[in-house]
Amino acid sequence: QVQLVESGGGLVQAGGSLRLSCAASGRTFTPYAMAWFRQAPGKEREFVGRISWSAARTYYADSVKGRFTISRDNAKNTMYLQMNSLKSEDRAVYFCAAGPPGSSSVKYSIRYDSWGQGTQVTVSS
Repeated sequence: QVQLVESGGGLVQAGGSLRLSCAASGRTFTPYAMAWFRQAPGKEREFVGRISWSAARTYYADSVKGRFTISRDNAKNTMYLQMNSLKSEDRAVYFCAAGPPGSSSVKYSIRYDSWGQGTQVTVSS
């Protein structure tokens, strides 16, 4: 397993941008895919996007496609989530996750075995 720590959350106006980071430590020498999930108050955790170990493949939820971009720097053991054109409905606690490589069931949280503690993103209208 890897240990994950998110950072970069905060308050931003609607239409603004924010970049989240997820730093990994531990078994980082083993290939692993990474993902972002979010959970709004009173709602279930939902998939935001995923990036493969090599960063060659990314996959996004329809709700963020075209606005959010996931990237990673394996030399720094860090994944990023660039969020643009933020909307009030993007308000949530954002979690990063890590799991085995592969392309099956990537939207499901059970696919991932390491999780960060979450970082709050608040969008004001």
